[in-house]
Amino acid sequence: MAIDNIKVLINGSDWAWPDAVRQIFKDRSVELLMVKRADEALNVLQHRRIHTAIVDMDSKMFSGLGMIRIIRGSFPLLPCILLAEDAEEKLLTAALELDVFSVMNKPVDIALLQNQLHRLFVKRYNSNLFNS
Repeated sequence: MAIDNIKVLINGSDWAWPDAVRQIFKDRSVELLMVKRADEALNVLQHRRIHTAIVDMDSKMFSGLGMIRIIRGSFPLLPCILLAEDAEEKLLTAALELDVFSVMNKPVDIALLQNQLHRLFVKRYNSNLFNS
């Protein structure tokens, strides 16, 4: 199944993360929506159809787990990928409880992220959009 107008939500970060993600999406019809505050995330989620969220756990702008809790409050089935500097057991347990699709270590291996996006889109949307 082909899906058009793919929208991916990410939280802002103080490293080159948004630019790296844009590189993955540049040859695909994917719109990247970056938010810097929790209220922005909620607003985007309420007014746009988001297909997945990629959340930086270590963002200084607002908590990654906080963002996932906001997402789960209104959109419990939205697939999320969590990026973390230190994915210790406590974080992995919290991610599991919040039904996070995948937890990835930073710095992010872009090929691995693309693979995770491929798995996510095949499983959730029956789409090969991210097949390399």
